[in-house]
Amino acid sequence: DQPGWGALSFDERAKLKSRQGVPYVMGGETVRVVDTQMCDVPSDGEALGEVVMRGNNVMTGYYNDAEATAKAFDGGWFHSGDLGVRHPDGYIELKDRSKDIIISGGENISSQEVEKTLMEHPAVLEVSVIGTPDEKWGEVPKAFVAPREGAEVSAEELIAFVRERLAHFKAPKHVEFGELPKTATGKIQKYVLREREWQGREKRIKG
Repeated sequence: DQPGWGALSFDERAKLKSRQGVPYVMGGETVRVVDTQMCDVPSDGEALGEVVMRGNNVMTGYYNDAEATAKAFDGGWFHSGDLGVRHPDGYIELKDRSKDIIISGGENISSQEVEKTLMEHPAVLEVSVIGTPDEKWGEVPKAFVAPREGAEVSAEELIAFVRERLAHFKAPKHVEFGELPKTATGKIQKYVLREREWQGREKRIKG
C-alpha cells in the first residue's frame, strides 16, 4: 500500500484507484514520463508527456526492421506511444495515444479528455474529437457529435460546457453534428474524420 493509504476516506481511495495507468511501484528506472527532449515531466498530475520504459520485460526491437527499432528506442528507452501524466505519489495515469494528441499553439490537448467531458453532457450520444487545420494555431480541437434522439443542443452550448470544466484552450473551436463513421464492429473511425479535415493540406504544428 501507499504511505498514508489507511488514513484516506473511501471516496479518496476510490478516486485514486479509478485512475487508468501504471502503479507507482513500476516507476523509477523502468518507466518514465518524458517531454520531447527526454526530460522527465513534473510530477504534478497535469504535465503531459510520453510514457517510455526499459527493462527485462520490454522487447529488444522489431524483427528485420532496424529503422523502426531505432525510432522506437530513441534515447535508449522504448517509446510506447502512450501519453500520460505522473502524479505526486508517483502514479502514472495514461491519457491518450500520441497520434490522438492535438498540438495547438504549442499546447498538448488530449482528445480523449475532451471527448470524456463532452460525453457528460446529457444531449451527447457519441463524440469524436480531432485536430483540424487553423492558420493561427496550426490545429485546433473540433468535435464531431451525434446527439441523442430528440435532444436539442447547439455548438455554442457544448463549447461553453467544456470551457467550464477544462482549460479554455482545450475546448473545441468547432462542433459538427451528424452520424459518425464506424467500423463493422461499431468503433468510431477517427482517421476518416482526420483525412477529411486535412485533405489537400499538410499538418502544420506551430509552437
